[in-house]
Amino acid sequence: MSQTNSKDSEENNEDDEWHKFSNAGYSSASVDSDAEIDKNVNDNQSGVWFDGDDFEFEGKTLDWNSPPCPTPLGVAHVIKIGTCNHCIERVSGKKNMSGEEIRSEAHVRDGTLDKSFETILCPLCENLFDDIGNIVNRIVDKISNLEYSTIQIGIHLPKDLINDEDEIRSRHGATGSRPLKSAMVVAIQNEININLGTDVNFVKEKPDLMVLIDGLTLRVDVDVRPIYFYGRYRKLSREIPQTRWPCRACKGRARGCESCNESGLQYLDSVQDLVGEPVRSALDAEDTSFHGMGREDIDVRMLGKGRPFIIEIKKPMSRIPDLEKLVNTINDNADGKVEIDSLKRTDRSLIAKIKASRSEKSYTIRFKVSGEIIEEEVISHISDISGVVLNQETPQRVSHRRAAKIRKRKVTYLGNIIIEGDEIQFDVRCEAGTYVKELVHSDEGRTIPSVSGKIGMDCEILWLDVTEIHDDEENQDN
Repeated sequence: MSQTNSKDSEENNEDDEWHKFSNAGYSSASVDSDAEIDKNVNDNQSGVWFDGDDFEFEGKTLDWNSPPCPTPLGVAHVIKIGTCNHCIERVSGKKNMSGEEIRSEAHVRDGTLDKSFETILCPLCENLFDDIGNIVNRIVDKISNLEYSTIQIGIHLPKDLINDEDEIRSRHGATGSRPLKSAMVVAIQNEININLGTDVNFVKEKPDLMVLIDGLTLRVDVDVRPIYFYGRYRKLSREIPQTRWPCRACKGRARGCESCNESGLQYLDSVQDLVGEPVRSALDAEDTSFHGMGREDIDVRMLGKGRPFIIEIKKPMSRIPDLEKLVNTINDNADGKVEIDSLKRTDRSLIAKIKASRSEKSYTIRFKVSGEIIEEEVISHISDISGVVLNQETPQRVSHRRAAKIRKRKVTYLGNIIIEGDEIQFDVRCEAGTYVKELVHSDEGRTIPSVSGKIGMDCEILWLDVTEIHDDEENQDN
């Protein structure tokens, strides 16, 4: 063979190879150079979901540059690549037509139309829509014994599936086609309504039930969201804490110890349980958390309108209690230790507002002094504290849980001073965070000025009551 013929043969072979390449749909039918060929191959491998090895080629030609749906060529293309009826319906752009109807219409136009690859799974959803019935059965089984009014559906899908589906849909689907994840959620919601025979209120935030689905294993988890109730409590006992207090000896371990009579608690009663347990029981819930606008010491009563609080009910099986009946039950069971006037539904956002409140508080305090009292002088010295700003170093009694620093707190009012023998009583209104006991006895000079310092006598606290919390009730209730 001559050199010329050999060269011509090589060129013909190259043309044959390029002809096969172009028919496979990777690029246009002509190029300018070998470098351009390499560029097009790389561009298509990175930009098109199909790389030539994912499916067995059947000898049929696919136009990978076909126009997107809802054009007839676009619909034909998604059928050829093995798209299921569910995904044909959502990416075709043909409203009010099922995937089966769209497929039939396409076959009428082209009787030879069929998928061009031996594919077992739909390239857009991997046949996940076939599992909708199974998923919904699991959901219904888990929520059948729960009380709810709203549900939120969440589904986790493999990242590579989401990326591949998005690539195909954005290239070949109609504009505005619903993504796989949201389409799955809608399909599940519709099937739930069919299964339950009623229209469930599906929401995107603040649901009663959060249903979480693993698209890989089809596992279904139901998170029963907490319920929050707002109220104000009065603590009439000087022997109970606001929240549960774990046993100091066993640290509240499950079975407790001899020191706490196997209760795990330092104090058997608390405001949290006296208020929360009747609610927890009525709603068949798992547990409670208590969120108060500050707290009083165990030996301090909370009077007046009461202290604002939110009781959080965790994993309630029921969600629609008779609140008036619950209030009566709480007061009856508390046996004079705690009482509330009302409860009303609220949401979690109010907790932060309550915790952040810097409302002034009013107190009545009674104490005993160590020396002889000259009434006019004592009243005058104590009255001098009204309107001053205190410098309060962290008290010794809370130094194990509070930062060591000096706090400045204003005494807004001090008056109604009563002297009976060696005992003195007065009313005081001051800033949030004021240590009122230390205002009287000085805590060995850590609070300046103090009643003890002013009158020059040691003071022993007999009792302290919170008589009012001056919060903006209208805002808190909202």
